[in-house]
Amino acid sequence: MIDREQVRKVANLARLELTTEEEAQFTTQLGSILDYIEQLNQLDVTNVAPTTRAIDVSNITREDILQPYADREAILNSAPQQEGDFFRVPKILNAD
Repeated sequence: MIDREQVRKVANLARLELTTEEEAQFTTQLGSILDYIEQLNQLDVTNVAPTTRAIDVSNITREDILQPYADREAILNSAPQQEGDFFRVPKILNAD
């Protein structure tokens, strides 16, 4: 069981200033949390695979397929600046 001195130590490490009432409240709450964790530690999980979520979640992605765009001229005309068949962009790297 956790006591007030341990709560004060944790509060000091976290640079928290607690009132006497808060120390009592956190002592009770942290004690309950630690009791629950102790209950969880008693469970047999030897055949349980480690997980990051309670349910299986996966991204649904499509395969990235390179396809030419049909109206290339429309894309080039919508660019702020173009040079021939290319977009013109500001220079961001020095030649040095």
